[in-house]
Amino acid sequence: MNQSAKFWDKIAERYAQSPVRFAESYQQTMARTRSYLTATDRVLEIGAGTGSTALELAPLVAHLTATDFAPQMVKIGAEKARTQGVTNIDFVVADALVPDLTGPFDVVLAHNVLHLVDDLPALLARLHDLLTPGGLLISKTLCTPQRRGPLIYYALRLLLPIAQALGKAPALNFMSVKQLETALTDQGFEIIESTTTPAKELRRYIVARR
Repeated sequence: MNQSAKFWDKIAERYAQSPVRFAESYQQTMARTRSYLTATDRVLEIGAGTGSTALELAPLVAHLTATDFAPQMVKIGAEKARTQGVTNIDFVVADALVPDLTGPFDVVLAHNVLHLVDDLPALLARLHDLLTPGGLLISKTLCTPQRRGPLIYYALRLLLPIAQALGKAPALNFMSVKQLETALTDQGFEIIESTTTPAKELRRYIVARR
């Protein structure tokens, strides 16, 4: 298990109990995501964590595969599915490249994960291959502010290296919205929606079609 997986494994229980940050924005994201889903879709979520988003969306689709590279996160998600009686979902331990999955999938969800991967072009190429023609990649990604950002952004840039050195924060890649959109189009995706989220959240919601 690599260092990032160990970090997320260590905080899994606490993460599962913590309330959703930016709850209003989260609900807006979920509403937008629901609007793209159909009852016949086969969906893959990478970086699913403890499965809160996957479990909320699973009843809307034919099947959902939720993956995360932290085994404890996956264990908690699978237990939540059993407790809630959600049967059309599988939880799988896998890194973002999901090497053992063949697809195809109609939709791939990548919420709050693209800024955490080491090789974004390789990941986007892999997700492009896993999607059906016309399939959708729905993502929400930490991006640098397009203009002067909120104070929380500058505090994050200042404190993150210290937290990482202490094992209190994961690896994190800072990129602009333009860089993210270019990374997507370079791998053959067509961007059909690109929306800002509240400034303090520093995330971009993008829907891209294969």
